[in-house]
Amino acid sequence: MSLRWALGAHGWAVCTVADGQTPVDMTASHITAAPEELLVAVTRLILGETETWVQFEAEPTAFRWRFRRDGNEACVQVLQLPDGRQHDEAGAEIWSSRQTIDRVARAVVRCFDDVAHRYGESGYLDKWGSPFPRPELDRLRTVWRRLAEEER
Repeated sequence: MSLRWALGAHGWAVCTVADGQTPVDMTASHITAAPEELLVAVTRLILGETETWVQFEAEPTAFRWRFRRDGNEACVQVLQLPDGRQHDEAGAEIWSSRQTIDRVARAVVRCFDDVAHRYGESGYLDKWGSPFPRPELDRLRTVWRRLAEEER
């Protein structure tokens, strides 16, 4: 699994997710804390939650990520909804994959490490409009490392 977060015009980003298949692009607006919420959702997944989700607002379209845990694996599904206030059934699945939780965590950590490297934290703030999600990234990294140690 791979994930890329590319900042565009002020307050906008394109998130690309892939798993060896065709990549899918999603737009995200800074009107919500999408990066922070994605990092927190994956952290919660590692900590044992069986289902968690996050939503990227693209005004008015929304991209809803759903994570369902099954043992040490997760089914990751992305729905595109015409309006973010709608229920899942109103959306269309645009991407899904079954991955180990380790692969999901690795993809998200690498993505935001790359963002910090590419833009720097001040550049991120200038382009996104909110501070880089350092606390959420550090928390995810800590929980992920603890999971890796427990699996040894």
